[in-house]
Order: sequence, then C-alpha cells, then structure tokens
Amino acid sequence: MLLAVRCLSGCPASHLLSRSLMTAGTMYSKGQLPDMNAGPIHVDNVRDTLRAIVGASTNWSDHVQAMEERKSLQSLLAKKQEDLPARKMKDSYIEVSLPLGSQPQLREKYLNVYNNVRFGRILEDLDSLGVLICYTHTKAESDKTPLSIVTALVDKIDLQKHLISPDCDIKFTGHVSWVGKTSMEVKMHMLQLHGDVYSPVLDATFVMVARDPENKRPAYVNPLVPDGPEEENLFQQGESNKMRRVAFSTASLLKMAPTGEERNIVHDLFLNTLDSRTVSFRSRILPPNSIWMEDAKLKGLEICHPQQRNIFNRIFGGFLMRKAYELGWATACSYG
Repeated sequence: MLLAVRCLSGCPASHLLSRSLMTAGTMYSKGQLPDMNAGPIHVDNVRDTLRAIVGASTNWSDHVQAMEERKSLQSLLAKKQEDLPARKMKDSYIEVSLPLGSQPQLREKYLNVYNNVRFGRILEDLDSLGVLICYTHTKAESDKTPLSIVTALVDKIDLQKHLISPDCDIKFTGHVSWVGKTSMEVKMHMLQLHGDVYSPVLDATFVMVARDPENKRPAYVNPLVPDGPEEENLFQQGESNKMRRVAFSTASLLKMAPTGEERNIVHDLFLNTLDSRTVSFRSRILPPNSIWMEDAKLKGLEICHPQQRNIFNRIFGGFLMRKAYELGWATACSYG
C-alpha cells in the first residue's frame, strides 16, 4: 500500500524521496494550497497553512472578528454534492517533513524522558495533516474556504515499529481514500529515514467531517473518483470501513443490551471476587495477580489557554488526542 500511495503523485517513488525538504520559513498565503512539486511541507508550516485557508486569526485579540468574517462564507457552500467537481486521490496527496535528525531544536519538542519520540506529538501532527489533506481535496476558487473540517474519529493505526528514532528525519504522506456526502476518510503513512532509505513506521486512517463556516451543520464535499484498480480497492475498503463503523455503532451498549456471553463474562468476574465464607456483596476478595480497577485509575486536569486552540478557536482534535494518549500512557505505567 505504501508504494501505491507514493505513486499517486504522478512521479517515481525515488523522485519523491530525493526531493529536498522545505525549510520552516516557507509560507502559504491567501488560502494557497501546498504545491507538492516544491517538495514536502515543513511540519511547522502545516498549521499556518490551515489558518490561511480558513482565514483564521493569528492572535487571540482579533479571533472574534475573524469568526464573524467566516459567517459571510455561507453563500459559497454547495447546495448539493453534484454541484462540486469530482476529485482523484492524487489531487489531495501531500507530504510533510519532520526533520528530527537535521534540526536538533525541533527534536527537543518531540523527546520524552526515555529519549524516544513522544507518540502524542505524532498524533497531533497526523491530525493536522489529515485536515490539510481534506482541504486540499475540497479546494475551491475562493481565497478562503467556507468549510470547517474537523476530526470525527481515528479509525485505525497500524504500527510497523514500536520505537521511533529521535535523531532521524521523518516524512508523512497521505491522501483522501474515500468520500461520503459530508465525510472523508484519509489514509496517512509515516516513514523514517535510515541511511538513504525511508522505512515505514505506521499507517493511519482518520475520518474527517465537513461543517459549515460556523460549525453548526454538515456541508457537502467533493466526490471522489477512483482511478485504476488499486484506487478502486482503496475506495471499496473505505466503504467497508464505513459499514463496519455503522454496525459497531448499532451494537453499542447505549443502544443494545449485552449478549448472553458478555453477561456471563461479567458475572464470572464478579463471582471470582466474592468471599466464599460470607458470600456477600460487601465482602470482596482480590483474585491472585490482580488489582482493583479503582486502583488503576488516573485523572488529568488541563487548564486550556489560547495557545492550545485550534484554527477555529476551540480546544479539539490533535491537542486532545495527545493529552488523552499521554494520560493513558501514564495510567499504563502506573499499573505495570
């Protein structure tokens, strides 16, 4: 799959990997989308590019005015999906560079206490990349897009390596792989440079949704037309993923009672904690090699400031993903 995705850009994989990385000083203005012929985007430029695309404020003092200006973009929304031009997968293909090896100052931001790469930071970068990919897919003639694209869920992450080297450059690639009426599935890949070769680190599938400029209702996105059998397979996989998510949602405990097998499992766990001498709800014993669930629980508190806001001036997406992952990591460490 990785090789197939690299070929989507219309040039050989060897050419993609040999391009020089853009410096952090390169910027995009007036909603200009990234040009992959110029090489990968520096990771520090992704959020600035997103701000330019949506017309977001660069400082907290004028964010209210910027959000008011976005309301005027309502008229640019499509009344139906058929009014929007179809796109191909290669139209949304993007590469982003994370030069940990060649930029030591940037590396400091990504290090954890074990001198490994913080995976929470990687989740944050994947989230921003996913949004930029979707804006590239839905690009229009206007300087500012009327769409507010947000992360619906992280569908899947497959790790090929469990430890990410802190002193080797990283490259992210990705594109839209499936489109519904108002939602988009994004396939992203992370590769790390070892010697002269980029090796796969992870594959990620995110689902993003498009909303109106005020983020109040869904908005239509450009349809996706697969080009060739490989892209057709990717698109069909996206359709299957959608059906799986629908089935999973239908079977949620919020909608359906536990199955007989699930009830028996929970009941057996309960019986294993009863004291046979008293057989009382109040008298419980801890089974061997176990700890109480209550003792394996941690909570986190975060006071959010303007510096943590996203391009729509909300606390959402990658920031929350990083915080949730790091809390889960700390909980697992305290348990083990």
